[in-house]
Amino acid sequence: GEPLVRKGLTILIEKLARLNPLDLALTTNGLLFSDFAPELKSAGLKRVTISLDTLRENRFEKITRRKGLPRVLSAIRIAKKINLEPVKINSVIIRGINDDEIIDFVQLAKDEGVEIRFIELMPSSGIISECKESGIWRQEFLVSGAEIKAQIEGHFGRLQSVPAPTGVAKIFELKNQAKIGLITPISEPFCNGCKRLRLSSEGILRLCLFDKSGINLKEEITQLNPEENLVRIFKQVLDQKLDWRRGDIDQITNEMFRIGG
Repeated sequence: GEPLVRKGLTILIEKLARLNPLDLALTTNGLLFSDFAPELKSAGLKRVTISLDTLRENRFEKITRRKGLPRVLSAIRIAKKINLEPVKINSVIIRGINDDEIIDFVQLAKDEGVEIRFIELMPSSGIISECKESGIWRQEFLVSGAEIKAQIEGHFGRLQSVPAPTGVAKIFELKNQAKIGLITPISEPFCNGCKRLRLSSEGILRLCLFDKSGINLKEEITQLNPEENLVRIFKQVLDQKLDWRRGDIDQITNEMFRIGG
């Protein structure tokens, strides 16, 4: 879920920062970010990603079921100001809902000096009701990464591919003015190149957002020799990751906020 409603988040970030990780990032809806930004930075946070699916107030309220678009836009600027960079915006594009805002998002990225990442709609029980029929995901709402790229190039001109050694996004640059990422789990699955594991707030470790099972780490750390157990489990999971292929995407029933998406 939203990390900024978690008690003790700053303390957790401080503990993680003491491990000297290669990266330490936070993904948030941005509504509370401005209140916490200075202490998050002081705790050791390196960068932030803000989830934002529309730049229109009425749509924002419909999608998120609350007001607050100005607060989210302010969060983007504050993150830039205190150097939690690169600042990224994650936007899930849905046909008939917000696919007419792709150009606006790219313009925002240019104006604010941030990276915009467009994500294909994935099936989960948490997507808005207009995208489901009798509780089942409807693929006609999917806007593919190729469609998004074509629309951007039709307006701004050719995108230049940029090497992306880590992560799952295909990165492009627009005339040295903005970085644009495309995350395409549906039209162009990236299982072979994915290096991520997912740990839910309930302590369930999963290979992937599409993994229906997982390992309960909370149970393991209550056993004898918890550190040895965790090392063994992570080695086991990483071995499985090498051979992982997602299953039937139409059967995903978890809400994304429950599985780290």
